[in-house]
Amino acid sequence: MKVGDKIVYPMHGAGEVVGIEEKEVNGEKQSYYTLNLSMGNLRLMLPVEQVEAMGLRKIIDKEQTSAVAEVLAGKSDDSVGSWNKRFHATLDRLKTGDILEVAAVARNITRQSLKRKISSGERRLMELSRQILISELVFVFNKDSEEVSNWIDENIKRNIADNEE
Repeated sequence: MKVGDKIVYPMHGAGEVVGIEEKEVNGEKQSYYTLNLSMGNLRLMLPVEQVEAMGLRKIIDKEQTSAVAEVLAGKSDDSVGSWNKRFHATLDRLKTGDILEVAAVARNITRQSLKRKISSGERRLMELSRQILISELVFVFNKDSEEVSNWIDENIKRNIADNEE
């Protein structure tokens, strides 16, 4: 990765590599990426050697958005198990940093919220998944967050009757 690359940091959303710095920690020099993340207007430093283990990746290409749209419009996953198990399984999906997993979480919980009142925990997961998705797609589409949010909603609602039987 290099300065100027658009990246995604799992659970924190998309941002940009704004610098590479050397710091001395415990007597050893290490290289760090400096990242500006749009969610929460966060600035952080990650050790270059640990980037892969932390799940940092470049944003998707515009061509890959058709796969995101397919997931958003696809059939919702069946929710099984107790609330606690579903919550942790959903959180694990978000932690992968995989945009298709994040899209599936956003789709599933958004559709649940259209059918019934969801818990505050589910609402937080829905908002988090949507924020992560929006933060990446804003860079991909070069549009504002409201336009991207509308695109997500249109795809989630597309074929909803066919997919929820």
